[in-house]
Amino acid sequence: MAPRRTTTKSPKTPDPVPVEPVPCQPCGGTGNVAITVRVGRKRRPVGQQDGLCLNCLGSGTDPDA
Repeated sequence: MAPRRTTTKSPKTPDPVPVEPVPCQPCGGTGNVAITVRVGRKRRPVGQQDGLCLNCLGSGTDPDA
């Protein structure tokens, strides 16, 4: 005869739901931000170009999430 079990099984926990990555605030999830281009001795702004987001380093996801 098999020994009788005196403890109960612990209830199974449901599988965790996959969490969607939170987009980065400064770049809006694109990984690019607008950088002002300055020229001349007086450093006057002439336009903008795309630059790498320094908060998420181009990944587009919030690093603090």
